[in-house]
Amino acid sequence: MKRDMETDCNMSGDTELSRIGISLPKNLLDKFDEILSLRGYSSRSEGIRDSIRSYITHYQWISDVKGERQGVITMVYDHDQRGLLQTLTEIQHQHAHNIQASLHSHVTPNKCLEVILIRGDGGILKDITEQLMAQKGVEAVKLTTIPIES
Repeated sequence: MKRDMETDCNMSGDTELSRIGISLPKNLLDKFDEILSLRGYSSRSEGIRDSIRSYITHYQWISDVKGERQGVITMVYDHDQRGLLQTLTEIQHQHAHNIQASLHSHVTPNKCLEVILIRGDGGILKDITEQLMAQKGVEAVKLTTIPIES
């Protein structure tokens, strides 16, 4: 499996293709197809490959967040997702020593935007971000940090 992962991480010059099947909600696929059309992709496969490359690049970038950092987590989520608000609040309370402030905005009746000001070790900030990202009903999460210089 490790060899396959190394092959998959080679983001240029891919010569070996694997066929996969995925299940997606119709509205997500419709949005994806619309973006593919607007951007001029020749196929869904091209768009999915590009998306996976972007995901890998983002993961590698976020993995390099080290040392003392100050930053923000921006998060968009479905307010109506059962149990989500409680879970998000619990995660934030578990990390109260890293969370300095938060701002909550109602974008639509069921969609919320939250901005969380954070400070601490980059690895911990990354873990908080990934905990939030893993919750069902969370549509987008982005961590942006800067190093704290002494």
